[in-house]
Amino acid sequence: MSCSATNDEAGTGAEGVLAGAGDGTRAVRAGLPEPVKHEPTLPGPVFAAHFHLPGEPTGPYTYGRDENPTWTLLERAIGELEAPGQDSVETLVFASGMAAISSVLFSQLRAGDAAVLPDDGYQALPLARAQLEAYGIEVRTAPTGGDAQLDVLDGAKLLWIETPSNPGLDVCDVRRLVEAAHARGALVAVDNTLATPLGQRPLELGADFSVASGTKQLTGHGDVLLGYVTGRNARAMAAVRRWRKIVGAIPGPMEAWLAHRSIATLHLRVDRQNATALKVAEALRTRPEITGLRYPGLSDDPSHTIASQQMLRYGCVVSFTLSTRARADRFLDALRLVDDATSFGGVRSTAERRGRWGGDAVPEGFVRLSVGAEDPEDLVADLLRALEESAD
Repeated sequence: MSCSATNDEAGTGAEGVLAGAGDGTRAVRAGLPEPVKHEPTLPGPVFAAHFHLPGEPTGPYTYGRDENPTWTLLERAIGELEAPGQDSVETLVFASGMAAISSVLFSQLRAGDAAVLPDDGYQALPLARAQLEAYGIEVRTAPTGGDAQLDVLDGAKLLWIETPSNPGLDVCDVRRLVEAAHARGALVAVDNTLATPLGQRPLELGADFSVASGTKQLTGHGDVLLGYVTGRNARAMAAVRRWRKIVGAIPGPMEAWLAHRSIATLHLRVDRQNATALKVAEALRTRPEITGLRYPGLSDDPSHTIASQQMLRYGCVVSFTLSTRARADRFLDALRLVDDATSFGGVRSTAERRGRWGGDAVPEGFVRLSVGAEDPEDLVADLLRALEESAD
């Protein structure tokens, strides 16, 4: 696993132990340094703007905008989850998911290039599109579902995939899109935020970059802003690293340490939240007032077939539509165990009417529900009660 520190500095003993290990074992042990007597298993955050540097500026740690030992351990941990056993990949962490997304887009594209983005992806992508176009980069868009991005791929330098899409939960065939893109000389980046590395591994599906907001389920507690890029192409990742240095989009050491600490429970949270999300989706499927219910784990979901071929787990987000904006607002107000908040992936369930932000092509009554770690029976009961109480 490529990282900034040498093997002696970052520790490699865990790699042999983790070879062939399950997701839980890997998450618990990911990125840990070699054990040292009287030292903590996971060293605390290193707060340093500069490091002792006599003589020539060699070695991994010189200045705090370039590298930090706390980042190194976190980057190693994420890389071990995104690409188990692949020593040639590199991971870089960022101050937020959008910082990570921007680093790939703006480090790989130049004036005159063309990029393909989803038109049903994360709400901030249109902002990135506007900036790309201002720099003379052509941006084409197509929906995630049905692999529609294939239709606008010719001549593109970069294909950006978001699967499952946020918030509509459509899924595309990553292998098929990667094969087509590479045949045309394009790089492929996959936003893996909603799936997490325990739900989907884009690099194993052939992608060049796996990009995610660690703010969501990776850290899972709603208290950290973080992003990362994992890539297999050394030259492309060097450009991403250079972009991070230029714009200074670096995480604080405390945020990096909190993220690494949280990864140890990722498998527990993901398994619980995914199982509960399926129960929630099954319960909501029976309700006549709900339309457009989407969850890739449902056997009759339009995306289930392809999702089951490339995903290990289906995620914690369920989406559906109520008849009107007022009905959706009443429903959200009636919930007791679900917070009305944006973002997703936390241990406490959240939901929101996505149309309140603008920018998402969804009905006014569209609700994105992020399933937390509450007891499934309690959560389902709360949702059904809120539906009854909010009825017209």
